[in-house]
Amino acid sequence: MPFPSSNPIILMSLHTWYKESRRIFCKFFCLDMALHDQSLELADPLLDDDGRLRRTGTLGTCVAHIITGVIGSGVLSLAWSVAQLGWIGGPVALLCFAIITYFSASKLADCYRYPDSVNGKRNYSYMDAVRVNLGYKRMLLCGFLQYLSMFVTGVAYVITVSTCMRALLKANCYHREGHQASCKSSDAFYMLIFGAVQIVMSQIPDFQNMEWLSWVATIMSFCYSTVGLGLGLAKVIGKGKFEGGITGVRMSGPAKKTWTVFEALGDVAFAYPYTLILLEIQDTLKSPPPENKTMKKGSLLAIIVTTFFYFACGCFGYAALGDSTPGNLLTGFGFYEPFWLIDFANVCIIMHLVGGYQIYSQPIFATFELWFARKFPNSGFISTFYTMKSPIIPSFRISLFRLFFRTSYVASTVGIALAFPYFNSILGVLGAINFWPLAIYFPFEMYILQRKITAWSREWVALRTLSLICLIVSLLGFVGSFVSIISAKFNL
Repeated sequence: MPFPSSNPIILMSLHTWYKESRRIFCKFFCLDMALHDQSLELADPLLDDDGRLRRTGTLGTCVAHIITGVIGSGVLSLAWSVAQLGWIGGPVALLCFAIITYFSASKLADCYRYPDSVNGKRNYSYMDAVRVNLGYKRMLLCGFLQYLSMFVTGVAYVITVSTCMRALLKANCYHREGHQASCKSSDAFYMLIFGAVQIVMSQIPDFQNMEWLSWVATIMSFCYSTVGLGLGLAKVIGKGKFEGGITGVRMSGPAKKTWTVFEALGDVAFAYPYTLILLEIQDTLKSPPPENKTMKKGSLLAIIVTTFFYFACGCFGYAALGDSTPGNLLTGFGFYEPFWLIDFANVCIIMHLVGGYQIYSQPIFATFELWFARKFPNSGFISTFYTMKSPIIPSFRISLFRLFFRTSYVASTVGIALAFPYFNSILGVLGAINFWPLAIYFPFEMYILQRKITAWSREWVALRTLSLICLIVSLLGFVGSFVSIISAKFNL
């Protein structure tokens, strides 16, 4: 069956991608798989070749969508990553990940249409492209990795919001009592508050359809990223010199330094890739010119802008704070004043991630609730809905299973965050999960098959070699982050 029509005039947003990804995953998990209907020969000038409203996206909207999708909470860890890698390794890592991200994006852009990259049938989402090119089993693997990534992102959001809430109180405490005051507080209390809020929000019907969420997330992410950049730049100008060294932060031994460097690579890997939303962005572009050409140009421009921003935040943060650069630039108190600006930045992060948690969670809720409903159609616990009425909010319907499942899901993310409240390490794990399989392996494999690249040809060897190198980097990032988690947990 064909996918539902979408209005190309509506700006692409992160939650739009998740809605589409959710539909596809549910379709293949719960229904018999069927190929797209053959495109209709349409004469209507308002419709595209697939029967959908004519797409109107341009190079400018493409660049805007990519930047919106890429810049987020990952920017907060880049100063720490540069600090671990040093003045040579840090900028080189940022530049290499930028180049590889663009290269992978350009290959994936050619897979928007199948079997021909210009005249073939459209693939509306990443999982759709994987299914058409690589088959059903690898599509399921891709879906599993996407949903695992969403779950780990939820854990990261719990940790980040709790540290921001704590930082708000500490910033005001330091302002009142001085920078040497203890001002101690526990992250656990704030994690539980955040979890309680998310349990309530997870029961709101059609939360994922609230368009304003993406606008709020976009504005907030640019606000706190700009604050972090401005604070670092101002401190460097005030000092009149750059802190830090060529090899980065000095450690007590070579083993600890090695694991920390690997963890930093995982954090950088988390910040860059936007593979999972690339085809959805490309699906908004008008043609002619061919969508893949516009997408490649847009990717290049967006990566240049993003890399400049990342270099500025990461390098100025390290230059300002040197070996004392915190894991999170805005919550580690490398900066104390102006306290109101730090408060503003942390409020922006909280507003971003409170809604962002639901954007990442709703597809998981919908997928598994639909699966259970189809698996146990006669279960009253699952299928019976009760109408809830309130004088404050509109009435809505809820089932006991939905209440139990969503509450359990939120509790599981909070529980893991309570057990492993390590911001940089969790981002490193998430970066490793995303980088090689989702940003490198699947795009390269689809490109090789679609272009019918001969085995052991020069291009085949080059792509497979680069994929192997990226696999090694992902493994190192994962191992380094995992070792850091274990070391912190057991004080090793």
